[in-house]
Amino acid sequence: MMKFNRHRRLRTSAGMRELVRETFLRPSDFIYPIFFVEGENVRKEVPSMPGVYHISVDLVKEEVQELVDLGIKSIIVFGVPDHKDHVGSEAYHDHGIVQRATLEIKKHFPELVVIADTCLCQYTDHGHCGIVEDGEILNDESLQLLAKTAVSQARAGADIIAPSNMMDGFVIAIREALDEAGFVHVPVMSYAVKYASAFYGPFRDAAHSTPQFGDRKTYQMDPANRLEALREAQSDVEEGADFLIVKPSLSYLDIMRDVKNEFTLPVVAYNVSGEYAMVKAAAQNGWISEKELVLEMLTSMKRAGAELIITYHAKDAAKWLSE
Repeated sequence: MMKFNRHRRLRTSAGMRELVRETFLRPSDFIYPIFFVEGENVRKEVPSMPGVYHISVDLVKEEVQELVDLGIKSIIVFGVPDHKDHVGSEAYHDHGIVQRATLEIKKHFPELVVIADTCLCQYTDHGHCGIVEDGEILNDESLQLLAKTAVSQARAGADIIAPSNMMDGFVIAIREALDEAGFVHVPVMSYAVKYASAFYGPFRDAAHSTPQFGDRKTYQMDPANRLEALREAQSDVEEGADFLIVKPSLSYLDIMRDVKNEFTLPVVAYNVSGEYAMVKAAAQNGWISEKELVLEMLTSMKRAGAELIITYHAKDAAKWLSE
């Protein structure tokens, strides 16, 4: 008699499949991004990101209550200021948009983990993530402003600082500044592995952060490189990072697994705006089952090694998981 393995025995029913399932999603795995803007009573949809909104700070309670009710435990805060200048001064102003939003969130939801995105691109009139001089993005000079921004955000009550600028030395500059200011308990969630990706287009629409000249390829990573990701992550580990973000996610699941295998820090996937927009566009055209595709995508990120996922799908995914 022919002998072979009966793998299908473990797939015979939904109950059996769940019994042997290896990877699970929970609402608490998700970090939801929110874009805060100036003004009052503003809730305006981002054209390229259906279901994602610009929110004014006065609507914090209503917006965040929904997330809390869905079991989402953390958010990442982005600011879209009215005023921009060549040094991004609104980023590190104690009355900046991220700082005010953080204060308001913590007032109503003290247990919610608030992560502050720490960058300059939304706040500079040139759209780059650092100081620009004669067309060059200056690394070391930019670190001082990023450190000031991180301290200001921590002072406002941010639980985690998430620097996304990809300047060399940004983690140690921020870690030292936080420690000197008395925020030794505030972790750094580093955008350790951030590629110069075409998947960021809708985010730049949402954050009004498109570079006014050139691109970001001198500081964000070449999508063709794999080993470079490990060098970048190693530097951030040595400099004091507490979490390691891999961004984007879908085209970089191999990198996520490499980072997870190499380091013991929690790995965070950033399911970015272009990935979100593609799914939404296909769903609106009736080409896919949005629920099934989104949950499969998010599961792939956890399977690849992510403990947490920053995703614009968080609210929908949390609803689907509770069904």
